[in-house]
Amino acid sequence: MNFENSIAFARRLDKEDALNNFRNRFLFPQHNGKDCIYFTGNSLGLQPKNTLTEIQKVLDDWSALAVEGHFKGNRPWMHFHDRLTKPLSNVVGCLPGEVVIMNSLTVNLHLMMVSFYRPTQQRYKIICEAKAFPSDQYAFESQVRFHGFDPDKAVIEVHPRNGEHTLRTEDILAAIEEHANETALVLFSGINYYTGQYFDLKTITQAAHKAGVCAGFDLAHAAGNVELKLHEWNVDFACWCTYKYLNSGPGAVSGAYIHERFATDKNFPRFAGWWGNNKQTRFKMEKEFDAIPSAEGWQLSTPPALLLAAHKASLDIFEEAGIENIHAKRKALTAYLHFILNDINQKNKESTIEILTPSNEEERGCQVSMFMHKNGKEIFDALTEEGIIADWREPNVIRIAPVPLYNTYEDVWRFGNIIENIL
Repeated sequence: MNFENSIAFARRLDKEDALNNFRNRFLFPQHNGKDCIYFTGNSLGLQPKNTLTEIQKVLDDWSALAVEGHFKGNRPWMHFHDRLTKPLSNVVGCLPGEVVIMNSLTVNLHLMMVSFYRPTQQRYKIICEAKAFPSDQYAFESQVRFHGFDPDKAVIEVHPRNGEHTLRTEDILAAIEEHANETALVLFSGINYYTGQYFDLKTITQAAHKAGVCAGFDLAHAAGNVELKLHEWNVDFACWCTYKYLNSGPGAVSGAYIHERFATDKNFPRFAGWWGNNKQTRFKMEKEFDAIPSAEGWQLSTPPALLLAAHKASLDIFEEAGIENIHAKRKALTAYLHFILNDINQKNKESTIEILTPSNEEERGCQVSMFMHKNGKEIFDALTEEGIIADWREPNVIRIAPVPLYNTYEDVWRFGNIIENIL
């Protein structure tokens, strides 16, 4: 598409956008009596308007039925999780039996590593990207120490080349090949939180399998954002939060995926809990753990109905909008943002904004990370004063994410116009 840096062009794209009305399904923070330009869905998604209704249904059943709400009413809590696995599986590209909604992201990451990181004296290394999100780094280090290894030797971080901000796939593959005989697990982010780079999950998985190890991914910034085909790509496991692009609220319940070849293996190693036990015999309260032969076999505790209700509110919107439509708009919307920022740089005598996020649409999602060469914090503060909610990362990066379900092309143009005036 031949883009134009004008409000008329942006409004024309919005008029032609089949998803434009979905913006009205969300609640926006206000600035001077108007909706903010909210570009921080990569940190916390906006609240769907139907969230309150869905949560109220659980509260009403709780008040009217009390404990019987688990089994009675229009939506018994006992089966709440079951109704969400199919729509969630469409979002992450897997079979319904390969996905489970439970816990929080880092808890799930630890649970997955209990099952998939089983080091030996020969194979004990974890290969990951440098500057992964801190909670991932803490999980890697603590798991390695738990098994008696030194993180400095066991955690192999793949760094960008000198002068570059993002990783080259060939460098990731080279690291896997170099350490193949000593590696116990390959575990990357789906999208790096800082740069917004979307890694080649399929190719990384293939390389890990060639080395004889499993491949897993933290999809915190990928689930609900980019196209995922976890089952088709033969990914072994993954986990994610749902409060970013999946709009399920602060501290929302999270998700995990386990490929069916492991999920259906009732004897596959894991930490067991009552809710992961055979549904038919669960209430017999027997001592012997009998795993559900699906990803649900990793559940530990009773699912949180209030959090599931918030998650359902968002997943309903995803289903109605259609995941293919969401991805198509995401690509176009982010491409327009890249165009606007490049146009601003061309107009200025010196390039103030360096885009860290890859320009190739197959290597990025919604997020665009802007490395500010001058006056970054001052520019960020000025954007805030203009009603733009973005994200600041030290020492000099502004992260923004136009989300296809609730952001518009006019949002992107207005952001560019405001930052150009600030410069």
